Amino acid sequence: MAEPHDLTALEQAAALARGELSSVDLVEHHLRRVDALGDTVGAFVTVTAELAREAARAADATPVDRRGPLHGVPTAIKDLTLTAGVRTTFGSAAFADFVAPVDADVVRFMRAAGLVSLGKTTTSELGCSLYSETLVAPPARNPWQLAYTAGGSSGGAAAAVAAGLVPVAQGSDGGGSVRIPASLCGLIGYKPSRGLVSGGPLGFGAFGLPTNGPLGRSVADVAALLDVLAEPVPGEPYLPPTPPAGGYLAAARTAEPGPLRIGRFTTPMLADEPVHPDCVAAVDRAAALLAAAGHEVVEVPAPLGPQVWPLFEIVWYVLALAPVPPQRESELLPLTRFLRARAAGISAGTLTATLGEIQAQVRLGARRTAGCDLLLCPTLAAPQAPLGWFNQGRTPAEDFDRQRRFSPYCAVFNVTGQPSVSLPVGVTAEGLPVGVLLTGRYGDDARLIATAAQLEASSGGWDRHPAVWRSVGSANVNDSGVGRSPR
Repeated sequence: MAEPHDLTALEQAAALARGELSSVDLVEHHLRRVDALGDTVGAFVTVTAELAREAARAADATPVDRRGPLHGVPTAIKDLTLTAGVRTTFGSAAFADFVAPVDADVVRFMRAAGLVSLGKTTTSELGCSLYSETLVAPPARNPWQLAYTAGGSSGGAAAAVAAGLVPVAQGSDGGGSVRIPASLCGLIGYKPSRGLVSGGPLGFGAFGLPTNGPLGRSVADVAALLDVLAEPVPGEPYLPPTPPAGGYLAAARTAEPGPLRIGRFTTPMLADEPVHPDCVAAVDRAAALLAAAGHEVVEVPAPLGPQVWPLFEIVWYVLALAPVPPQRESELLPLTRFLRARAAGISAGTLTATLGEIQAQVRLGARRTAGCDLLLCPTLAAPQAPLGWFNQGRTPAEDFDRQRRFSPYCAVFNVTGQPSVSLPVGVTAEGLPVGVLLTGRYGDDARLIATAAQLEASSGGWDRHPAVWRSVGSANVNDSGVGRSPR
């Protein structure tokens, strides 16, 4: 018999609309799971139980005819995202006691849509790494294998969704930070087109690289949350693409992208790194399913190559220069201090020239794949990584280089601004998830979501669950933490 967390986000909202559950019921159910599993998987930095209960009561009091598709459903906010009146640490001991004075725009939109946040999810320090191991919370662990990382910087969000602590969660992606954890944890992680989702009210846009985006267990859930997040806001630095008629959820439910030309490649773009056979096999499976659906899948060259890494490297250094109180710089992690020290030696002229050269390379890459509607490649160069694999016993420079080699695909599409989604198409021999990356033309998010939904349907669905899913009030997880439970 299904429990509330077995239901997708949209199914939970539908049960609320039918009167079978209340938002208070859902919130209490998921808070019990957070209490039992939150530290085990390292999902949360701060749990806001009383605020969630108050919001759930307000959601239940809202007339049914004023409720949106996700009204009353539990969710969570990444700890990089400003949330008024709630401790927001940015994953750093330097901000361990910081309470945000304002909401980020996406938090306002989620609250207005009736979503109920259970708290702030674990992230990497200042969003600087693709793993979430900090001094302010337990490390974000992969619910499929607790000895492995859940990734970063939205690692806690992915751990929360994959463990059934919330059905959907907000993340942000400046170089793969939604898609990397989604790939590791067997989820759908969506990076929207540049400008589609507000990054306000604070910040300068960070050269257009980062954007907020959703994580979930189904394409429809992710599309529904994208509809909530993609609210135009005056004053944003990038013009938002025009949304489709009926919204992105309608595109997911239709799942009819039309016949497409899809360019496939597996060559890493930011590192000369061998790609794990499981990652190639996942791309092969996705390509076969897409071809069977009537699309033309062709081999194409990778848009960019490892020779552009020195340019990207300069930008990543500069993006680590978030304002930190001088007296608390010593509380930053070694990797963060290393990146900031490198950035301190980069002049404004060097940065400007670097951004110009990157854009020139992006133009060349776009011409190489101009005939394609979508691009298909691995999300990562390896399916998984153990906890501590990047940083323990290594210098910060070695840590940073390992991250580049592990994730040589995602960040390119932050630079181009294209919409990009990681989909859990593959599985290792041990039953661990393997993601593939599907990337669309800039502004063509609706077609990308429709194709992702079509691929989901032809794959037989991706809502698989790790063993920890049933560990609350049922059988214990085996010692390895590996396993799966059917819906």
